[in-house]
Amino acid sequence: MEFDDDLKGCAELVRQGDPDRFLATMAAPVAARPVLFALYAFNLELSRAPWASQESMIAEMRVQWWRDVGAELAESQPVRRHYVATPLARLLRPDLALHIDAMAEARRWDIYRDPFEDEAAFETYIDATSGSLMWMAAGALGEAEESTVRAFGRGVGIANWLRAIPELEKQKRVPLLDGTLDGVQRLATKGYEHILVAAKSRNSVSRESGVALLAGWQARDILRQAMKEPERVAAGALGTSEFRRRSSLMLRAALKHW
Repeated sequence: MEFDDDLKGCAELVRQGDPDRFLATMAAPVAARPVLFALYAFNLELSRAPWASQESMIAEMRVQWWRDVGAELAESQPVRRHYVATPLARLLRPDLALHIDAMAEARRWDIYRDPFEDEAAFETYIDATSGSLMWMAAGALGEAEESTVRAFGRGVGIANWLRAIPELEKQKRVPLLDGTLDGVQRLATKGYEHILVAAKSRNSVSRESGVALLAGWQARDILRQAMKEPERVAAGALGTSEFRRRSSLMLRAALKHW
């Protein structure tokens, strides 16, 4: 599929707003990039919707807009004109678009300042957001076992969540059920265990689908850091050098090993 103005807009949105996924997409085969850029642009638009206004009703309306788009995609109906929704309608199968509803519902948590009710609520949020995004991307590219992709997506989601803690707290959110160092270690360990579960079933994900999992190439290092030095989470000090970040992605892409 050629990169029309809509897809170019999606790519630019991802480049500016989600540089890690942009790099992972550029490391993917050219044929895989259109659907990845469309999905990651959609994810950015949806994730920003709850923060678009201090008025909760307006934020709810913006999230609902994307929920309605998801319903149109899932039912193979004409999709409203939008530079992200339009290419997404061409590239995403209806059975995969079904997961947009759960993603949008989960994002409603971001509108308010209430903590998660319990561990199950947090896990549902991570799976509905990170897990669903990774599954839609992997499912769009090839054959894969959904449970394996979602396990990896949950691990990646927890790693990304830990990196986001300082900003979430700055916005007066309560991102952790247990914000102690022990609690952070337990959460990081759980994320790492999800990734290990996925790795044991690596053969259930085809090489074509595995391209989508490249987006989580940093998760192992981040989770190990949080397990070993949980104080780095509050300090916003998770991550590696720019050289290691890029070189590790290139290595995994070359080896086709997520």
